[in-house]
Amino acid sequence: MERRRRGAGGGGSAELLGRGPERAALDRMLAAVGTGESRVLVLYGAPGVGKSALLGYAESAATGMHVLRAVGVESEMELPFATLHQLCAPLLDRLPNLPAPQRAALETVFGIRAEAPPERFLVALAVLSLLSDASEERPLLCAVDDAHWVDRASLQVLGFVARRLLAESVVLLFGTRERPEDLLGLPGMEIAGLRDADAHALLDSVTYGRLDQHVRARIVTETRGNPLALLELPRGLSVTEMAGGFGLLRSDALPGRIEQSFLARIRGLPEEARLLLLVAAAEPVGDPGLVWGAAARLGVPPADALADGTWEWLSLDARVTFRHPLVRSAVYRSASKRDLRAVHLALAEVTDPEADPDRRAWHLASAAAAPDESVAAELERSAGRAQARGGLAAAAAFLQRSVALTIDPWRRAERAVAAAEATLRAGDLDTARRFADIADRNARDEFQGVRAHLVRSRITFAAGLNHEAPPLLLSAARRLEPFDLELARETYLIAWGTAALFAAHSGRLAEISEAARALPAPAGTPRAVDLVLEGYALLVTGGRAAAVPVLRRALDALADLPVREVLTWSWVANGVGAAVWDDRAIRVLAGRVVEGARAAGALTELPLCLTPLGIAVSWTGDFTAAAAIVAEIEDVSAATGVPIAPHVELRLNALRGRETETEAHIAAAIEEAVAGGQLMGVTAAQWAAAVLYNGLGRYRQALEAARVCTRTAELWVPAWALPELVEAAVRAGEDGLARAALDDLADAAEPSGTDWALGVLARSRALLDDGTGAEDLHREAIERLGRTELRPELARAHLLYGEWLRRNRRQGEARDRLRTAYDMFASIGMEAFAERAHRELIAAGESVRRRTADVPAGEELTPQERQIALLVREGLTNPEIGTRLFISPRTVEWHLRKVFAKLGISSRRQLAGALPSASSGPDPG
Repeated sequence: MERRRRGAGGGGSAELLGRGPERAALDRMLAAVGTGESRVLVLYGAPGVGKSALLGYAESAATGMHVLRAVGVESEMELPFATLHQLCAPLLDRLPNLPAPQRAALETVFGIRAEAPPERFLVALAVLSLLSDASEERPLLCAVDDAHWVDRASLQVLGFVARRLLAESVVLLFGTRERPEDLLGLPGMEIAGLRDADAHALLDSVTYGRLDQHVRARIVTETRGNPLALLELPRGLSVTEMAGGFGLLRSDALPGRIEQSFLARIRGLPEEARLLLLVAAAEPVGDPGLVWGAAARLGVPPADALADGTWEWLSLDARVTFRHPLVRSAVYRSASKRDLRAVHLALAEVTDPEADPDRRAWHLASAAAAPDESVAAELERSAGRAQARGGLAAAAAFLQRSVALTIDPWRRAERAVAAAEATLRAGDLDTARRFADIADRNARDEFQGVRAHLVRSRITFAAGLNHEAPPLLLSAARRLEPFDLELARETYLIAWGTAALFAAHSGRLAEISEAARALPAPAGTPRAVDLVLEGYALLVTGGRAAAVPVLRRALDALADLPVREVLTWSWVANGVGAAVWDDRAIRVLAGRVVEGARAAGALTELPLCLTPLGIAVSWTGDFTAAAAIVAEIEDVSAATGVPIAPHVELRLNALRGRETETEAHIAAAIEEAVAGGQLMGVTAAQWAAAVLYNGLGRYRQALEAARVCTRTAELWVPAWALPELVEAAVRAGEDGLARAALDDLADAAEPSGTDWALGVLARSRALLDDGTGAEDLHREAIERLGRTELRPELARAHLLYGEWLRRNRRQGEARDRLRTAYDMFASIGMEAFAERAHRELIAAGESVRRRTADVPAGEELTPQERQIALLVREGLTNPEIGTRLFISPRTVEWHLRKVFAKLGISSRRQLAGALPSASSGPDPG
């Protein structure tokens, strides 16, 4: 019996045949969104398998929901935030509802206002807030089809948003052939071919006559049940071929075979209709005015273009769209280069240079048959606009194409340097290195060569080739001196920080420091970067006593510096407060930098900024706040995909004394740091081990860890590990080693003159004083550390004094000090040290009931719930907390309800009493 063929190349209800389970899953998602829960799903599978049809089904089934739709377009992949604008355009009237920085970020990337380029994660937060705000009115369905062709800037934002949706009434669906990197980790559903029975039914619906059952089975098998293949492949086969089973292809050739089926049918159209299809394929926006305008310039009037068959492929409504994306790609890829250039030139001529200069430039570039300086200059200007909107990948693409169209060697080198820098910032290191090489080959003066060398050095650093980066950066800094002393100084500072972070010996650090000191004095008042560099160089070449005065001036200059400027090299500058043993300065500077990173939405840099703040907070004994910082580091690192060493977690667990988990983390951190050549990682892990084992009373292990730590060339942590080494060596009977460590500690601590430095020094000296001076030193340590906020260090001073009193048979006084230490350790949460104090109390004759470390009210909270509770306690509003934690206010409220239930409270005011403060605990006097 003859079957009637289905029309047009795209699917619709035919592609939904046999899709009951997939439709049921979508129905459940749509039903659940009404409960105030977000749902995200990535539909992925081969071309033609029915992803678009399922998205269309979801849109039709989303009754009572506001539907937002966007489609990735292959030719638009280089235009920043193009798909994002397409998705969010219907909501732009809600921009005034957003916090000012978020509103400005979206208006900037969408070209509504001209401001400094926003950090892309601030854009992501703005989109999250926009969707959350819109979903308050009615639930949202956001469908993004052909995500594999979405521009990178949009996809990064959408991936971030998808991971942060929680309590919003939003369904976010993606359709993609393969899961892009930015969507990895999101819930997914592979859309496979139809089951055999459904595939046979679909094939029967589009074939003439009766097929031999073996031929039908072979077609179903070789198409793997792909609905579009089953619809299209029979169109290219004759009755004889269908009957005999000839002409069939392997399933891995299906996309090309389907495209050929489309093209075979399109070739039957008049030339004018085929040219209209090519114009529509090359025009990414789907603007009917642009399509018809370009067609007119090519001599194609509507009456001739709209042949009977044209409607089968194009939908000409408010937007010009293809009935299936494979038709667009088939038409575009099969066109001759001459026709493509002609079509892109026509589109460039009808694109408004004022309203849409970047698409016009891209069309002109695609139309260029040879190098063209005017087009290259247009692309360069487009790159500047893309960077201004935060579209780094797009800026890189414009500049790369500009280089290809440039003949003049000098201009080619200039543009290649810019392309390398933009590509590096976009994260494509291999391509960045290739353009740095182009710049080097085409350099026409020394300054161009130096800049090419500098960007190659930065690429090497970013690639993690750690031992190679310091000498390259040093060489770049030296070569920059005759041309740009300010840039040279900044490069020396980065080189110094790189060497301090990664170098396995002090030779390279000394070489960089000597070179920096040989620079001529800066003209006028030294900048903060000048003072930091001078202080660090003196730290290596002249010692701490010479460096401290300069570093104190650097601290003052950093306090007055705009945070955005500090962010560019904060990972180096954060060590200034540590170098002078100023615990308050560490917290203030790290806090400023973190606030600046949060305000800018600089999530890539935020974990690096949070790390010194987390270390500083853990030193105060506020383990709840430190744990919240650890959670934030982990959240942001997961969102950005940028790994970060677990320094804060190591420090926190070592102070807590949790042996099993801390030992495992230490071993893993050392292995990873050694593999990456990161000296800081090894040093931080060994420092954590020394603290852990001193707390557990395993002094020989603490001694070995501290010795490894203090033998490294790193300039901060080894100084902090010296007190651990002194204590462990004394308890292990290694007095000679202890005295040598004490001398080193005096050299490191005395020049600063701070209570932290001198208090720890007095505590360490008391351990080695065999005379009457020991008691005065213990008392000095307690007095000095009592003037700081370093409660764990103060508790340890009480412990050592109590131990000394007990060994000198002053049991009553010993019990007083040991009880103070024990109560402080327990209230802070330092379990191992609390147990050590407990043992000493028993030895001093006190029968004391062992108590576990105080569990703060809220320990049962999840890390994010603790973060939110702490921020509420500080007085932040839900929108402010959402901005801080990169979640929506609605999600904050959702978490807060859980916090209230777990803590047994009913209002924000009650949180102040339900959570411990940083200063909670017994009187340390």
